[in-house]
Amino acid sequence: MNKMTVYPGSPYPLGATYDGKGVNFALHAENATDVELCFFSSEEENNASVSVKLTERTHQVWHAYVPDMKPGQLYGYRVHGPYEPENGHRFNPNKLLLDPYAKAISGTIDWHDSLFGYEVGHEDEDSSFSETDSAPYIPKSVVIDPSFDWQQDTSPKIPYHKSIIYETHVKGFTKQHPDIPEEIRGTYAALGHPVTINYLKELGITAIELMPVHHFITDRYLVEKGLTNYWGYNSIGFFAPDVRYSSSGTMGGQVTEFKEMVKALHKAGIEVILDVVYNHTGEGNHMGPTLSFKGIDNASYYRLTEDDKRFYMDYTGTGNTLNTTMPNVLRLIMDSLRYWILEMHVDGFRFDLASTLARELHGVDKLGSFFDIINQDPVISQVKLIAEPWDIGEGGYQVGNFPAGWTEWNGKYRDCIRDYWRGADSMLAEFAERFTGSSDLYKDDYRRPTASINFITAHDGFTLNDLVSYNEKHNIENGEDNNDGESHNRSWNCGVEGPTDDEEINKLRQQQKRNLLTTLFLSQGVPMLVAGDEISRTQKGNNNAYCQDNEISWLNWEEADKELLEFTRKLIKLRKDHPVFCRHRWFQGLPIKGVGLEDIAWFLPEGTEMTDEHWDHDYAKSLAVYLNGRGLRTKTATGEPIMDDSFYVIFNAYHEPLEYKLPPKKYGTNWTKILDTSENRIEEESIPYTETINVSGRSIVVLHHPLQS
Repeated sequence: MNKMTVYPGSPYPLGATYDGKGVNFALHAENATDVELCFFSSEEENNASVSVKLTERTHQVWHAYVPDMKPGQLYGYRVHGPYEPENGHRFNPNKLLLDPYAKAISGTIDWHDSLFGYEVGHEDEDSSFSETDSAPYIPKSVVIDPSFDWQQDTSPKIPYHKSIIYETHVKGFTKQHPDIPEEIRGTYAALGHPVTINYLKELGITAIELMPVHHFITDRYLVEKGLTNYWGYNSIGFFAPDVRYSSSGTMGGQVTEFKEMVKALHKAGIEVILDVVYNHTGEGNHMGPTLSFKGIDNASYYRLTEDDKRFYMDYTGTGNTLNTTMPNVLRLIMDSLRYWILEMHVDGFRFDLASTLARELHGVDKLGSFFDIINQDPVISQVKLIAEPWDIGEGGYQVGNFPAGWTEWNGKYRDCIRDYWRGADSMLAEFAERFTGSSDLYKDDYRRPTASINFITAHDGFTLNDLVSYNEKHNIENGEDNNDGESHNRSWNCGVEGPTDDEEINKLRQQQKRNLLTTLFLSQGVPMLVAGDEISRTQKGNNNAYCQDNEISWLNWEEADKELLEFTRKLIKLRKDHPVFCRHRWFQGLPIKGVGLEDIAWFLPEGTEMTDEHWDHDYAKSLAVYLNGRGLRTKTATGEPIMDDSFYVIFNAYHEPLEYKLPPKKYGTNWTKILDTSENRIEEESIPYTETINVSGRSIVVLHHPLQS
């Protein structure tokens, strides 16, 4: 081995930190007996050019400083200690390990039996011990240069009530885009390209929510089936932007490229939100590989069963659960979040299976230490925090139960709106509750309507097009005999399963898409649109395309539904132009001082207000709502009252047309019809309050009344 000058270094910060003169290395490994730091001269090198035994240990952190070391250096760890799976310890120095704090990772895993801490195929399973070196098959951690010219970049800081969130996948969004240079399609650079930014701006998007970009693992069983982990919900590096989305190389170029993307989006006024997976890692269960945490200090990172610490608590369905009751795990997550905010300039996070992070021992505790720490953190508490408020464990469905400062993916909104438009038996009362911001979920703990992230579809499940085209999932390409994915989709194929030449069915499907999108963008709360829904993207009935890195998942720009795209643009503009659709205070249903009208009122087709008994009919499918532009009870930043026009929105989920009488004169004398989902295009039509209008089956009509002085 070559000799290398090594100084004691510092236990803080964790990871590899370049200071312009050298690199400090620090690793938390509480139960380890020895730690080796291994350096590699190239990605192709199988054996370390230099290996340094760390002799400095401060509390539970091993550390060293290497002077004159430069960015681009490849490294990994070998950690010594007991191999006692039954006691939770899986140390094996034959396994080269990724740094949990690595800011870049040089490549992807080349699956091989040596990546497992035990002998694959041994009769003792994971109780056996593997002596095979894994270094040739695992990517290396990379020292990066953190410097970057942000050119005074700042976050757009768009308030929730003005936000339009767009969930997308870095690769899938641009992989087939004909107007983006081929050499950068599917990368961070492509998302920051002017073509992408212009599209998002014209659509009206204020924030993109990126599916996981933390460096992730594709499980071996997927690789062996010729599939991949396309979605990326299998993180192994919580600080490293995934190298697969880089057009700028693997030695730190991915970090710079990500920053350039953020800077370009910010310059256009678009926020960047990351979908983050802190609930588990890609190391799987007791039979999974030893890649990082498992070999560094298994018992300090994972939730293990109490009776036999060989096994893992699994609240995620992936084999393991990170132990957020441990200080070092909480520190890891908080350090990661702060890094992405301060160094990568992201504007918020959507937390995958967030209920898992709230588990204190076994139960879900919304006042758990994870939330306490975030709440008091002066950096993390100031960005957008969005919870996926469920996991697969007992009591894991926690919609409406996250603490102040958090917003939530509102699964109850999704289910209710789908049921209403597919004609399922459901109460009008719940539809009205969801449309007005879900006060039953968020009002009691002083949160506002913006606590609800409203969505009809997400990456997980049918696309909007498929929601109105399929009754059943069609996941055979996933290689699991169509047994994977949700079976109860609350979808309706409008009469035929899948594509059809029947013009009437296709017309109805288009109308249903417009109904769902109109409901979404006129509802109180924060709307989230899934990339491609606005151009009728299809996954051919696959509702679990997590392993499909191909045309099933990628957006097909050549076949974009331009009529639906234009309709969606107009809808988003309507919402953004009118504060009445994006309130940040609750409706009160009380007369407004000086006007004598409620801020909101509900009507029957006869033009009379609904009574309590009308809300309880599960067969009722039609209602209308009056939204009073004078009833916002909100002021501008300078204290001026905000007022808006008034709107009358008619929902008819019944399959036949209905005659609707407009409300009394005091609500408005002359209305203008500005939207009708039964028509592709509409010219504004003036309608006096004395008239009755015909509302087509399964449609929405929106009437507008200007603000009068």
